[in-house]
Amino acid sequence: MWSRRVRMDASWLVTAASGRRRCTVEHERDPDAHWLARVMHIAFFLLLGASLSRYLLRHPWEPRSPWIIGLSAALAVLYVLGPAFAQRARRATPRRLFWLAGVVAVWMVLVVLAPSFAWCAVPLFYTGMRTLPPRAAIVLVALLTLFVVAAQLRLAHGGFDPNLVIAPPAVAAVATAVFVHAERLAARQRALIDDLIRTRRELAATERREGTLAERQRLAMEIHDTLAQGLSSQRMLLQAADRTWEGDPATARRHVRTAASIAEHNLAEARRFVHDLAPADLAEGGSLEEALRTVALRESAGFRVDGTAAPLPERVQSALLRIAQGALANVREHAGATAAAVTLTYLDDQVVLDVADDGRGFEPAATAPAGVRGHGLPAIRARVQQLGGTLTIESAPGEGTVLSAAIPLSLET
Repeated sequence: MWSRRVRMDASWLVTAASGRRRCTVEHERDPDAHWLARVMHIAFFLLLGASLSRYLLRHPWEPRSPWIIGLSAALAVLYVLGPAFAQRARRATPRRLFWLAGVVAVWMVLVVLAPSFAWCAVPLFYTGMRTLPPRAAIVLVALLTLFVVAAQLRLAHGGFDPNLVIAPPAVAAVATAVFVHAERLAARQRALIDDLIRTRRELAATERREGTLAERQRLAMEIHDTLAQGLSSQRMLLQAADRTWEGDPATARRHVRTAASIAEHNLAEARRFVHDLAPADLAEGGSLEEALRTVALRESAGFRVDGTAAPLPERVQSALLRIAQGALANVREHAGATAAAVTLTYLDDQVVLDVADDGRGFEPAATAPAGVRGHGLPAIRARVQQLGGTLTIESAPGEGTVLSAAIPLSLET
């Protein structure tokens, strides 16, 4: 049974990097990474300004004061230049490593001259971990932590304090652990996004293939029910005209005119296929009842409408018309019937199309599988199933055939 597919909108996601070397770029594209970097920059300059103010307040003027002020200004300038290096580089380039080494070297000299600058190391932890590979970043954090511990011990005037030895490594360990955890979460998210993109692409490709197969099947049914049946009718009429040309010219000419009419109709159908429009009998502006009446008249069959007509979707009208064409073509080619009738019945919850004939009949359970001969009954059954309906065939050898296609009116479900 054909299932109704929900087409997924092809939408593109931003492709995320999967390697460690591209982590910096992904952070820079991430608004949260921008926000965290901005907070670290502000914290660095606040700590740098506070350290310089503390030194100047406690040491009004000393021979080393010009050096400390100059180094503070140099460190601030270097730190300001940092984003330019970070944004232009996708990995730890020599220029970026040189910049980081300059920042760390100036800070170390400042800590040696004035231990109060030690707490500027906290933003430098973040800068180093964003710039260097994991192992090199851990080594840098350990080196900065040693300088912080030494600076705190120099500032302690009451003797040895265990907190001054334990607190800086603890803070550095927590900061490193949080950063590494965030990096791993980001890597997992990037992997999930990559999997989602790949899955969507595979699903879209699968749906395209299924859609292509469904469209091929639809076109095969359309061609069988219209062009192929029309060509078959023309062939039969022309053969009949050829047999009666000498003995009954009037009948032969009538067969030829009928074949020409069918050819004209098939030409209109072919043009509709090109533009993917409704069947020609419907596209001419008439209703489904009028189109069915025209088809029945063309096949010398009767037509009747029962019940109160209800508006039907175009695809339902098109399918019912194709079913009638296919069923009447089977009657003409295989049934050997003397009479046929088409009935369109509107019920409360469904519309039913019946095609009956008094031909030779057959055993429905013994019909040939699809593909053995043409697309007739398999095509009709596929059309009905596409619309969620049911197809019933009542026939027996020598007792004629009744084909009934019931389509539900509540097609939204």
